[in-house]
Amino acid sequence: MNISIFYFFNSFASVSLWQDRIIWFLAEPLIYIMIALAVIFIFYYYKLYNLKSLYNSLINNWKEIIYIPVTTVLGWFMAKILKELIQTDRPFTILNDINVLFIESGHAFPSGHSATISALAFAIFFKNKKLGYIFMLVGLLIGMARIASGVHFPIDIIGGYLLGFLVAFFAKSL
Repeated sequence: MNISIFYFFNSFASVSLWQDRIIWFLAEPLIYIMIALAVIFIFYYYKLYNLKSLYNSLINNWKEIIYIPVTTVLGWFMAKILKELIQTDRPFTILNDINVLFIESGHAFPSGHSATISALAFAIFFKNKKLGYIFMLVGLLIGMARIASGVHFPIDIIGGYLLGFLVAFFAKSL
């Protein structure tokens, strides 16, 4: 089933140049845009833009302010560690008849992009439900694009999402 779902999503790659550019945008740079938007959210949510209240906001809310960035980095870091422990191959190294839009190095499981965006999305969700849902939706698009581009199997994406959720959930408790 993992392979069948992979082939379905991968069939969207190499259809047209514009479609490949959209898939590449979703799979690669979009995560960095989402991280930048999360930083903007933190600044506005905690009113860090106001110099008069900056010091008080940092003193009173420092745990909440660092929760989202620390959770995001921790999701990425945990994915890196698990990749080295599990060491699964990427689709383009196992399968011959696929469309590959770009090459990624390293191991595949869990997806670092999915773990990172999932940790970010759930951390935001625990602070602001509406914005969290938007980040989750974007996270799904990033995951599907990573499959379509030929660099991850669906199980890699699911593992990354689960890891990101767990990191955000347990970091929330600290």
